[in-house]
Amino acid sequence: MMARSVASGRTDASDRDGRADDGSASAEPEPALTIEGVSKRFGAGDDAVLAVDDVSLTVERGSVVGLLGPNGAGKTTLIKSVLGTVLPDAGRIRVFGTDVADDRRAAYADVDAMLEGARNDYWRLTVRENLRYFATIRGVDPDSVAGRHDRLLDRLGLSAKADTPVRDLSRGMKQKVSLASVLAGGAELVFLDEPTLGLDVESSRTLRREIRRLAREEGLTVVLSSHDMAVVEDVCDRVVMMADGRVVADVTVEALLSNADRDTVRVVSGDIDDAAVAALRAAFDVRSVDAVDGRVAVEVAATGEDLYALMDRLREANVAIEDIRTVRPNLEEVFLGVTGDGGAVGEAGDGGAVGEAGDGSAVGEAGDGGAVGEAGSGVSDRAASGIGQPTEGGGSP
Repeated sequence: MMARSVASGRTDASDRDGRADDGSASAEPEPALTIEGVSKRFGAGDDAVLAVDDVSLTVERGSVVGLLGPNGAGKTTLIKSVLGTVLPDAGRIRVFGTDVADDRRAAYADVDAMLEGARNDYWRLTVRENLRYFATIRGVDPDSVAGRHDRLLDRLGLSAKADTPVRDLSRGMKQKVSLASVLAGGAELVFLDEPTLGLDVESSRTLRREIRRLAREEGLTVVLSSHDMAVVEDVCDRVVMMADGRVVADVTVEALLSNADRDTVRVVSGDIDDAAVAALRAAFDVRSVDAVDGRVAVEVAATGEDLYALMDRLREANVAIEDIRTVRPNLEEVFLGVTGDGGAVGEAGDGGAVGEAGDGSAVGEAGDGGAVGEAGSGVSDRAASGIGQPTEGGGSP
């Protein structure tokens, strides 16, 4: 971890990793993020909305946590509360052990965020200039991390475009520049909102691979929000699901999927008629019946001995099986089952991007104007980034 000067508000690595300056072991290091009993209500009286309701959770160092929730779940308000753009009504938030209410500058010194829509960067600057700029406003000498920048550019496939103005890049390339800018100054806790938005399949894989590598090799802690459940399932160690302002699931991805109902069998045959379907419904939990290229596909919940009984029923109905397979639920199906919501997954509760200000203006947005000093993604500069600066009136849920 890179040491940071006291003037910049950043703490030395010896304070962050739980070791004293002489190398001896000290107390166990604090989690990267601790949220205790955070609540936020908007409005008053009958029109009041409880956007976040007594939420508590911990994010350990070096972990990648997916934060998921349907529209109105409170996910966006919780993230805004963590980033300091919304002041919660109750609760405590600690970042690397520092209470944000006690010392906002120190708490957010090692935090950065990538907003949805590739708006973190200055489009008139080149790719490399963006990385140097965002390292600088985090209090890091850009020359001292030039090697890190070269590695980021190489791993994200940006080396050939390093000296190209960002405004001349494709949307997918801009998205990768946004991630590189967030990582340029050595932040230890990053919030990534829709990091794969606009990327082609190969670029998405590259970005996901880099996130996993940074967490595994460099101890980067990531809180990731995405509507793409394949990304969450691939990258995250753990998922926190929210609904109606509360946490409804907080579990590892592996445990969540292993505990799901996996015993669904899909049978395809041209011999399945109404009578056969009726016979199956009488004996089993038939999940779906679909027409597939002139044939019929039936999904049936069957496990153990039930599977043998299913084969017997199909044989009795003179059904010749053309295809049979086990259907395993993906993370999106499990999510919908847990939250009971059929809406869009991972969207902001107020319809805006994660990290946007309550009045609708984007916190940290640079846009095409590109003037140095506009809001950017380098969150150690609190006046510039908006992180650590609550919006007027606290925004909206």
